[in-house]
Amino acid sequence: MRLKLFVALLLAVCLGSASAQTNLNGAGATFPYPIYSKWFSEYHNQHKDIQINYQSIGSGGGIRQLQSGTVDFGASDGPMTDDQLAKTPFKIFHIPTVLGADVPTYNIPGVSGELKFTPDVLADIFLGKITKWNDSRLAKANPGVKFPDTDIIVVHRSDNSGTTYIWTDYLTKVSPEWAEKVKRGTAVNWPVGVGGQGNEGVSGTVKQTPGSIGYVELIYAISNNMPYGSVQNSAGEFVKASLESVTAAAASVKDMPDDFRVSITNPPGKDVYPISSFTWLLVPVEWSDATKEKAFVDFLTWMVNQGQGMTKALAYAPLPDAVAKKVKARIKEIKIKDNKQADKNKNKQQAKK
Repeated sequence: MRLKLFVALLLAVCLGSASAQTNLNGAGATFPYPIYSKWFSEYHNQHKDIQINYQSIGSGGGIRQLQSGTVDFGASDGPMTDDQLAKTPFKIFHIPTVLGADVPTYNIPGVSGELKFTPDVLADIFLGKITKWNDSRLAKANPGVKFPDTDIIVVHRSDNSGTTYIWTDYLTKVSPEWAEKVKRGTAVNWPVGVGGQGNEGVSGTVKQTPGSIGYVELIYAISNNMPYGSVQNSAGEFVKASLESVTAAAASVKDMPDDFRVSITNPPGKDVYPISSFTWLLVPVEWSDATKEKAFVDFLTWMVNQGQGMTKALAYAPLPDAVAKKVKARIKEIKIKDNKQADKNKNKQQAKK
């Protein structure tokens, strides 16, 4: 009898613990996946009753899943467009989280060191106008490097991607031809090249393909021991992506817009890395589930306070203090949906019919 009672009590405790767990689901950008994975894991370790699950499927996929209501939050490296926001059935906040960088990474037989890329050369490689590694313009920017007479194989993202948005946003600013023919976007009609799924897919394809060049978020190049080049900035300096040069790019933002949708590619400044960007969590302003709303607001507050200290180890730059202050204020505006008001609006709409 006592054994049965003990088993029943144990079962009740286990069921109570399971029911107390709050699960939050998100999807989107691969660019910040390493730091998001770290944050969600660490937050769960500190708050066992909160489990945040995240699918690294690309910014476009994250936006679509958020709009359809299949996830609690999304993530993107390119801010949502006015059209995308208008087509979303609820109001969205863009919450900046960290800053990172797109880097040109390559696999050139016989060349392993750091290369220098001018903006026009990068644009013409991805336009398909520079087709050989021993092109004179590449040689001019890299004296002393013996380039092979090898075809250049461009590797780009095959999915809707915020990493692509950052890359094409930069190329649109530095190349009139790119701006006219290809433009910026999370997905574009690539003039040349082969596609890879996610930052992981591009990294893997470049590593396995001699003669290739692609673009990935900085931490993917570092973690895969892949060479990546410096890029000439608007001041004429060749700068390699680093914590310091990405932070310098962030400092170029003198007046952050209220909706946080801002581009910092090709900014002014001698020390800036020119293909840097904020990345954003896409968060519904109103939540119907009070438990989830509290859990996620608490996480976001932790992210801006404690979480920023974890960024440097993964080669991301933390939010500037002024931006972090504005983000904290914005987080406080996330709220529970007024269901009574929603019902009144619904009844009014039905009455009109």
